[in-house]
This record gives sequence, C-alpha cells and structure tokens, in this order.
Amino acid sequence: MSALFISRVTVKDPAKFREYLQRSKNIASEHGAELLASGEGPRSLSGTAAPHQLAVVVRFPTMADLDAWHASPAYQDIIPLREAASDQDIIVYQMSG
Repeated sequence: MSALFISRVTVKDPAKFREYLQRSKNIASEHGAELLASGEGPRSLSGTAAPHQLAVVVRFPTMADLDAWHASPAYQDIIPLREAASDQDIIVYQMSG
C-alpha cells in the first residue's frame, strides 16, 4: 500500500530552500516518489490553522520506500540543509484500500 509524506513548511532561507527541494526531489524520485500537491496560503475551514507558509504532499509506492528514502545516506546528508532552510512539521500515513 502506498504511503503519504505531508509537510507543513515555513521557509527561513528561500535560496537554501530551493536547493533543498531540488536535492530532495532527486533523491525521493530514486525511491518512487510522486509529488501530489504543493500549495501556499493556507486557509482554515475548521479550527485554528497552524502557522506555516506552504504544504507539500508526496506519495511513495510503499511505506518501506518512504522509510528507505528518509534513511538513505543521500537524504540524511541534506537534513542540515532542510533545517537551515525551513521549519517543517512532517507526518506520514500508510494508505488503506
């Protein structure tokens, strides 16, 4: 079953964030990742919207693929770049059905 990676992002350094996105995208594609959505300007329909600038939703073929991407040495190497570039709340879901 596929797995979803969902990140709510506040960008701290736009240039570093662009670099992180490109590098992360290249690494994730090696693990079968597919960008489903990326959007800015969150608006709450119910409850209080968490403070962030954008959201990113990526689908991986399986949770094992997602875990392999996240644990890969190539991705681990760019985590400091991610942290310098942005604040992110990241959650993952295994999809059912």
